Amino acid sequence: MLSFWETKNFIRYDYCVIGAGITGLSAACELAERFPKARILVLERGLLPTGASTKNAGFACIGSLSEKVHDLQIMGEDKFLQLVENRWKGLQILRKRLSDHAIGFEPNGGYELVRKNEPANFLGEIDSMNKLLKGILPGPVFSLQNKMIAHFGLNLHTISHIIFNNAEGQIDTGKMMYSLWTYANLLKVKIITGANVEAMNQQQHGVELECNNAYQKTSFFASKVLVCTNAFTKQLLPQVIITPGRGQVIVTSPVKGLKLKGIFSFDEGYFYFRNFENRIIFGGGRNLDFEKENTMEFGSNRKIIDELKRHLKETILPGHDYTIDQQWSGIMAFSADKLPLVKRINEHLAIGVRLNGMGIALGSKLAKDLVDLIA
Repeated sequence: MLSFWETKNFIRYDYCVIGAGITGLSAACELAERFPKARILVLERGLLPTGASTKNAGFACIGSLSEKVHDLQIMGEDKFLQLVENRWKGLQILRKRLSDHAIGFEPNGGYELVRKNEPANFLGEIDSMNKLLKGILPGPVFSLQNKMIAHFGLNLHTISHIIFNNAEGQIDTGKMMYSLWTYANLLKVKIITGANVEAMNQQQHGVELECNNAYQKTSFFASKVLVCTNAFTKQLLPQVIITPGRGQVIVTSPVKGLKLKGIFSFDEGYFYFRNFENRIIFGGGRNLDFEKENTMEFGSNRKIIDELKRHLKETILPGHDYTIDQQWSGIMAFSADKLPLVKRINEHLAIGVRLNGMGIALGSKLAKDLVDLIA
C-alpha cells in the first residue's frame, strides 16, 4: 500500500524507459538532453542491467569483412549501407556523450583471422567493399596485413590471412555502463532497479506499468513509454519477432609477454577476442549450438566453453601459460534480417530492440531514433 507521499512524488512521469542497458539509458539521456524539465523514469528488473550491456566483451566494432560480404548479400545495398552508417554514428554518439576516457575507448582497430581450413573467397572483395563504404567510414577500411600474424604471436600453422579494419576499437564495458548510469543521474533521470514490469495497461493519456518484486507491488504511470528490453521483449510484447541468443565469455589470467592489441574475430564474427590489461577476453561460439543458446536463461554451455579453451591454447596463445579466471554469459537479441527494430506500437508506446549483437555500436543511434519516433 502506497503512502500519500509516494503517490504524490514517485509514481507519475512524462516518460518511462523499460530496461537500463545501453539502449535504455541512452534513450533516457537523449530525452533528458532534449527535455530537461521532463520527469523521466527508467525501470530495470535486475539489480544491475540485465542482458548483455554489462556482460559483453567490449567491442566497439562495425563488423568484419566476411560479415559485411554476407550482410550485403542478404540485405541488399541500401539496407546494408544504412546499417553500417548507423553502427558508425552510434559509436560517435556514445563517444561524444560520455568521452573516450569515460568509456575506456582505444582506437586499436579490428582484425579478422582467416584459418587455413576455411574458404576465403571474401578476400577478393576488399577493394570493392572499401569502395562501397567510402564516405561512410574512414577509409580505406579493410586491408590485408598477414605480417601481423607473427607479430601478435598467433599460430602461423592454423592462420593463413589477417584482415585489418581501421574503423574499430575497444572499450571498457564496465566503465562505459557506469559512466552512462552516472550521466543519467546528473540529468536527473530516476533509475529504479529490482522493478520487474509484469504488465503494461493502455490508458487514455498514457500507460500504467505494473511492477513487482519480492517486497512490493507498485504501478507507475507515464505519458510515453519506451521499451528497450532487447532479448526479453517478448515477455512484455509477445507479438514482437525476436530470437534471444546467449553468448559465452571467458577471461584469462594475465599473460606474460602478450603481444595482442586490438579486437579480433574469426568464423564470420561468431568467435571474438581482445586484450585487456594483459588478459584475453574471449567469447562466442554460439553457432556451435544454436538450439541451446537461443535462450533467455543465463548459464554455461560446456561444449562451447571447451571449444573456446581449445582455440585459446592452439591458435591464440600457443606456448603461453595462463589460467581461466572467470566465465559468464550474456543474452543478446537477433533477427533473420539482422536489422534492429524501432517501432511505434501506439500513441503512447514504442520499442527499440533487436540489436543483433551490436549493442555498443547501435545502442546510442537506436535510442536517438526511438526518441525521434515517440517524443
